[in-house]
Amino acid sequence: MKYYKLFALPLFLLLLNSCNENPPVVQEGYAVLKIVAIGDTSLGSQVPQYALLKNAKVILTSEYGSMVKYTDEKGVLTVNGIPSSTYSISIRKTHPSFPNILLVGNLTDQVVTSGKVVVDTIKAAQIANTGIAINEIYSCGPVNSVFFFYDIFFELYNYSDEIKYLDGMMIMRVSGNSAGKGAGADEGDDGDIDGVTYAYKFPGNPGEKNYPFLPNTFKVLAVTAIDHRKTVPSSIDLSHADWEFYNQYSTADFDNQNVPNLINMRPDNHTEFLVGLNSDIIMLSSGVDSNWEDGIDVNTVIDAVEYRGSATIRKTADPRIDKGFVVGPSKYSGKSMQRRELGVDTNNSTLDFEIIPVPTPGRQ
Repeated sequence: MKYYKLFALPLFLLLLNSCNENPPVVQEGYAVLKIVAIGDTSLGSQVPQYALLKNAKVILTSEYGSMVKYTDEKGVLTVNGIPSSTYSISIRKTHPSFPNILLVGNLTDQVVTSGKVVVDTIKAAQIANTGIAINEIYSCGPVNSVFFFYDIFFELYNYSDEIKYLDGMMIMRVSGNSAGKGAGADEGDDGDIDGVTYAYKFPGNPGEKNYPFLPNTFKVLAVTAIDHRKTVPSSIDLSHADWEFYNQYSTADFDNQNVPNLINMRPDNHTEFLVGLNSDIIMLSSGVDSNWEDGIDVNTVIDAVEYRGSATIRKTADPRIDKGFVVGPSKYSGKSMQRRELGVDTNNSTLDFEIIPVPTPGRQ
């Protein structure tokens, strides 16, 4: 009992003293975060044209979880009473004039401390908003001395997190209209892409769901789905392609019965889907507007890639479908054009694409 009494008094005094400590001057949750959202809304210019993004979606993520807010009519988000933490902040907004473009900006490691007002600006850049991108174009031909170039293929990639459907979509070579603004331009300023040379389509109609395209997968579209190495050893095997261009109006076009067909939409065209070895425009659309003679409605274009044989050649594709162009590989070099980063489509092929040493159908 004496032992208990000896230590009880100091313990009581210690507890009493701790209760008399001053409370914190600043209470948790009294921070203010202010975000100004601006986005590149340019369409016909390589130079960004920033504008305030009203009603933009803002996602704030921290150790406490995620919250979703929206900017006001002035493009500003103010969050009062936000907990102290380190935040990652993302803004998203559909382009005000072109729904196939998404404006996205990110800010990481933003420290918010109680009692402070944190103000920052996030710039949103343009990325494609369709979920499907042309990921690779191989058109220059393998290394050979007999002018062989029939092992052409195009590769699509579903960079979204949902199943897309290919029903009724169109893939086109756009190389006509040379007398006007050029291939892929909006000749009459009427919202159409002009100069379609070849037009092929997936079976079915837009909106149907018979041909699924799974997330984060590839589709290889071969001009001729055979093992081309049997003709030229330096070529590639396309016998296992996902789709094959087949011209039903030609009596000579080969048809691999094990590969489903993309069907020619132009009865006046009796050749294969052959494109320029190092200079052309490839365009994919939803197929909602299938009147290629009148031009393809720009709002139905899913993706387009312009490539040219030299950096000094005039660009012709409308910047709404491609702001830049790839400088293609040399003819018969066996090289290919591929996106630098899988699924990253900023609508500028100059930035998005690179030349790779060998083609990689069905993989990155």
